[in-house]
Amino acid sequence: MNERELLDEKAIDRTIKRMAHEIIERNKTIENLVLVGIKTRGEFLANRLGKKISEIEDNEVIIEALDITLYRDDLSYLSQTGDPQVVKPMFKHNLEGKTVVIVDDVLYTGRTVRAALDAILETGRPSYIQLAILVDRGHRELPIRADFVGKNVPTSKNEQIKVRLSEVDNKDQVVIVNMAN
Repeated sequence: MNERELLDEKAIDRTIKRMAHEIIERNKTIENLVLVGIKTRGEFLANRLGKKISEIEDNEVIIEALDITLYRDDLSYLSQTGDPQVVKPMFKHNLEGKTVVIVDDVLYTGRTVRAALDAILETGRPSYIQLAILVDRGHRELPIRADFVGKNVPTSKNEQIKVRLSEVDNKDQVVIVNMAN
């Protein structure tokens, strides 16, 4: 495997700061804003975005985490009793009428985002749903695009984007890995 760094710790921080400004600018106010981070790395990115937005606006942002595992349409397993049971997500805050920004690390096929949309819409009806992605690598299988993109990185099918965050990986870094070597 051949690995090349795309973003280091400082570049990730600058990117998140820029995205925070873009989210504020697009939404005018953060009063009804809720950041929903897709577990695992999206959750930590949402926390970082929320912190930057709060610093800029001098006001707290609601941040939620979402596990979309059972909402995926490409689950490769079934439980012994049949299909896995989908359980309604439990958010601490009501998303009804809010502007929800789904946050994730990499946008690839769009299936993770579709699963997140399904989960969020099961809990109520937000006024708007937007998407913030640290890295968009292309190769969409569904008609989904991000509203806020940290970095666009055209990739081939034999390449992967790996986002490493200190909260999980003890290091902040985005790399592209060539799986063909």
